Amino acid sequence: MPAGRYAPSPTGRLHVGNLRTAMLAWLAARASGRPFLLRIEDLDRVRAGSEDSQLAELTALGLDWDAPAVRQSERTDLYDAAVAALRTAHGPDAVYECFCSRKDIAQASSAPNGPGRLPGQAPTPLRPPGFYPGTCRTLTEAQREQRRAVRPAALRLNAALVAGLPEGGHPEARAHDLLTGEVTGLVDDMVLRRNDGAYAYNLAVVADDLAQGVDQVVRGDDLLDSTPRQTWLAAVLCAARDEPAPRTEHLHVPLVVNGQGRRLAKRDGAVTLEDLSGVEDVREADPARLEAIRDALLRSAGLPAGPLPAAVPAFAAALEAGALPREPWVFDAAAFA
Repeated sequence: MPAGRYAPSPTGRLHVGNLRTAMLAWLAARASGRPFLLRIEDLDRVRAGSEDSQLAELTALGLDWDAPAVRQSERTDLYDAAVAALRTAHGPDAVYECFCSRKDIAQASSAPNGPGRLPGQAPTPLRPPGFYPGTCRTLTEAQREQRRAVRPAALRLNAALVAGLPEGGHPEARAHDLLTGEVTGLVDDMVLRRNDGAYAYNLAVVADDLAQGVDQVVRGDDLLDSTPRQTWLAAVLCAARDEPAPRTEHLHVPLVVNGQGRRLAKRDGAVTLEDLSGVEDVREADPARLEAIRDALLRSAGLPAGPLPAAVPAFAAALEAGALPREPWVFDAAAFA
């Protein structure tokens, strides 16, 4: 069944930017009649107790979800199967070992991309920072064996091979966002599994969304650039399994920023639900105080204050009219007074 979702990482308490995005994801799912799912993205750093506190924070603002929360750390079989499907469909060379460090990649991607173009030639798309240059793609087995003795290998996807392009080519991917419109980007040889053995975000999130039937993704617009390559990977995985690719609805909402225009972070002070409600455990907060915080977050998105279900029609109307905010919201603690 088609679904929407929110997927926090349990690295600490949620701040108001996280909570605002979660509320908008919930409203989008309810406005479209989709179930709303919660996924704990705990493949990376995890702080003890964070998952419980985050679930309590979401509940305190009126969010609910329609199935038990799932944890990525318990779904490695799903990611194993995704890598196996890519190898089966495109051959063993579709996934290759990479021994590069982040420093190696940064140095390679910052090097000149060639002598430039001659008059009359079409411009070559610029490679964004961190774009993988394919350093390990053509290593011999002897070279791989040598590098294994020094550094564990990550696994990368050979994007050109999978897309049927010449060696070193880069597929161009497209996705549509309800606020931004069409977003395009080149696809490099993305990491599927890191050298510490953990599966990479791009593979895990795509495999999870496909497995859970998620076809509505609402998240912060700092992730907009990753959307074309994730859309491409979803299509590739579906083709490898002989399944239809989903037509995912994306909505990347502006972030909450501090007074200097930088992305809001815990270092900016009283930005968590616990801080704003004056308690250590949000389950002990004054309900009236929680309602005031909820209402401030709704107003920040141009929506009427009140219980979340009552805001669903207003959200649907604002989305239809293109009236949702397109600029970052500047955090001001006075708004929550």
